[in-house]
Amino acid sequence: MPRPTTTLRLAVVEVTRSRPHDSDYHSYIDLLNSRVVNAASAQGYSVTRIAAADVGVESLLEATRDVDAIVVMGGEDIAPQYYGGASPYPSEGRHYTAADEAQIALVRRAVDTATPLLGICRGLQVINVALGGTLVQDIGTQTIHKNLDVVAAETMAGHAVAVHSASRLASALGEQVTVQSAHHQAVQTLGSGLVVVATAADGLPEAVEHVTAPILGIQWHPEDPGAPVGQLERLLRALSDRALSGRTLGDAFAA
Repeated sequence: MPRPTTTLRLAVVEVTRSRPHDSDYHSYIDLLNSRVVNAASAQGYSVTRIAAADVGVESLLEATRDVDAIVVMGGEDIAPQYYGGASPYPSEGRHYTAADEAQIALVRRAVDTATPLLGICRGLQVINVALGGTLVQDIGTQTIHKNLDVVAAETMAGHAVAVHSASRLASALGEQVTVQSAHHQAVQTLGSGLVVVATAADGLPEAVEHVTAPILGIQWHPEDPGAPVGQLERLLRALSDRALSGRTLGDAFAA
């Protein structure tokens, strides 16, 4: 249900709005991004959708300067140069360095300004890299995290995730979650201020939270059509709760 008395401004930040080299992948990514925009709008957010690679660092920061909350969406791998990784690496694909730079800058500012931010899949990895963390560049083919050798729309794999009971994520989703994921990279070393708050059965980190800032990253896709009903909505509601809390605190200081 939308909140009638407050309109929160949400930025949904994706990688790019154009992938002419891979129309099938782009169509699927566009579907996922659109589902976040639609779900947020249904909750009463005023949503701005921005493609980081298409606007660059300064324009992204300016466009999101006054938003109340941010969602950083999934997409391509982060270029290895931003976390000291090797290249080439298994299953390496196209990189969008302009998106990497812009989203990394966005996360760093969100931490500094305590702007609530949710990172989904690549978005979790952007959070980790922005704060000095590194990535496992390829988790291999014996994986529960992705269906291999299928078309883009069939890559999502369902599996269970255990959420730490004391985490903010557990408050939103509970301690046992079924998720849809499609990733071949993962958190290796944690960025500054981050803690792992959820893991898969194989031990891979599935979610991170910042210890002080309202920053959450999840490695799965609650916006996938096959995800449990209501999962995305609960995460967006938790994001708005943090934004409203921050706005109330700011109003109190201003008074």
